[in-house]
Amino acid sequence: MLVDLRRDTITLPTEKMRERAFAAPLGDSVYGEDPLQNQLEEYAAHLLGKEASIFVPSGTMGNLVALLTHTQRGEEVILEENAHIRTSETGGIACVAGLMVRTLKGEDGLPEPQAIENAIRPDNIHYPRTSLICMESSHYRYGGIVPPLEKMRAVKALAERYNLSVHLDGARLFNSALYLGVEVRELAACADSVMISLSKGLAAPIGSVLAGSREFIARAKRFRKMLGGGMRQTGWLCACGLEALSPENIAHLAEDHRNAKALAMGISQIPGIKVDLAKVHTNFVVAELEGDVSSETFLAKLKDKGVLATRVDTKRVRFVTSRQVDENGIRYAICAVEEVMKEITD
Repeated sequence: MLVDLRRDTITLPTEKMRERAFAAPLGDSVYGEDPLQNQLEEYAAHLLGKEASIFVPSGTMGNLVALLTHTQRGEEVILEENAHIRTSETGGIACVAGLMVRTLKGEDGLPEPQAIENAIRPDNIHYPRTSLICMESSHYRYGGIVPPLEKMRAVKALAERYNLSVHLDGARLFNSALYLGVEVRELAACADSVMISLSKGLAAPIGSVLAGSREFIARAKRFRKMLGGGMRQTGWLCACGLEALSPENIAHLAEDHRNAKALAMGISQIPGIKVDLAKVHTNFVVAELEGDVSSETFLAKLKDKGVLATRVDTKRVRFVTSRQVDENGIRYAICAVEEVMKEITD
């Protein structure tokens, strides 16, 4: 038995997606002639409460297009110090967008509004101009935690006072909305632009959507083309994207959250492993290994038993649930973790 808990990007397209994809009409999307890309972009914008959206191949491209659209080279962006845009997108913010980065701590995934306000540059020819604040929900590096909605609203209000734009990296925004018990558009309303991923837990094979005002999206299309995101017959992919955003498919994320809670509860009772259950918000579980046990040793032995997880650092490992692992797989993983810890500590 193989239980893959490395990440939710392993999620395979559903049978409905496959059927819908191969029945999709096709057209040249660069000319605006692919009917399903047009439909996806219109529907995603409606779902997020924005005026318009564009389909892009990846979340990384979506975030980079947003950075390019909101800013000018040499300006400064404020974001949380472990934001995915800074840590895991190959330095595109600097190399491609030519931006300065101002990082702030945010243990709940979002810096305090006062800290953000203090970081905004005064109007001085010696300093780069602050032009954008970025938020992330759920927060990848902090184990899928969800920043409080009221705090996000406070950041948006702060940005408006200073005439700054806000971008939301919402790769797993539907997970966040589920955790908070709100409509996804309530989270999207906290930003001028928002990127959502159609893959990961939503199971599309590829693709993300960037949404914002009509004017913003009109400018963003130029940068999408510049970065190589001007695809042609996208109907097959967008058919999967439309299915990914169906209410029935989004509702399936609740099962991933339940499985994460069950996994967290199960392994937290195993001697030698510590899990902060209060931080299991979505489909991520971060476990800390106590004593002399290293994450490398733990993961190698766990892999021998058919369970895959991811190293965070020398003492922490991460498990991510998805529809590829059912309740039986979760139970098997808990038993495997217990066996590994007994072998290591005996």
